[in-house]
Amino acid sequence: MKTFLALSFASVCCTALGQTPAANPMPDGSRDLYLGVGATSAPDYPGARGRDVAAVPLIQMQWSRGIFISGMSAGMHLSQQPSVEFGPLLALHPRRDQDGSGRGAGGIIEPVAGFLDPTDALTTRFSAGAQDGLMGMDKISARVQGGGFFNIYLTPSLRITTNLLYGAGAERHGLVANVGLQRVAAQVAANHKLSLGAGVSLANRSYHATYFGVQFHESVASGYAQYEPGAGVQDVYLGAGWNWALSPSWMVTSSARVTRLMGDARKSPLVQRPTNLTVTTGIAYRF
Repeated sequence: MKTFLALSFASVCCTALGQTPAANPMPDGSRDLYLGVGATSAPDYPGARGRDVAAVPLIQMQWSRGIFISGMSAGMHLSQQPSVEFGPLLALHPRRDQDGSGRGAGGIIEPVAGFLDPTDALTTRFSAGAQDGLMGMDKISARVQGGGFFNIYLTPSLRITTNLLYGAGAERHGLVANVGLQRVAAQVAANHKLSLGAGVSLANRSYHATYFGVQFHESVASGYAQYEPGAGVQDVYLGAGWNWALSPSWMVTSSARVTRLMGDARKSPLVQRPTNLTVTTGIAYRF
């Protein structure tokens, strides 16, 4: 049977899901549970100039049958081949209002993607809002996305990751795809592991219209020019994750991710700063 070394995603964040957890052998009938707390510093929304600091819970569960919960995502490994991973995937896309995007719980082992999967319900916010960047724009509710993942290992420590999620946006027709190259955690010192990742996110017209477009009534309310983006590349990103095992039970986990908006997303009048940095750190206990 299979379990995994979790790799934070996202997400999503915000704009996209992070990387899919890696599968590894685990005794039948066993499970693993990590719980902790952390903090994340991120833009108020993708492309915002203002930043937001939020306290977030860290949640990760794994079972020998291949089922996993990592932050605000859940899925199942179906492959029996060690060099290939695939299966169904669910994720919660954050809500967005005039104060910005939500934050939320995240996975805690080997955070390659560098940000947490968000849900506003689990977040304590410390910022003053989105600095008028979303004033007059419609509120977008949190959405459950469904899809799947497919990963293939080029070497035991290097893999190509892909995932596809549908259901985000005002009409729930938003489709987002992610393709990445990932260096699975390398032992850089005693009790210290480092992970690296890079990738690209693509979205359909419906997704871009919801999160980067400006409808006529929003233009009247916000003062932004009306804008109708098309489908295409949404962003490219680089991420790094660092884990420090304090003991067999306690772990400090930190990550950073730089994202650059591209294409029609970059041209949106909502975008104040096309390059954003997200940083997360926290501590977790293994039960």
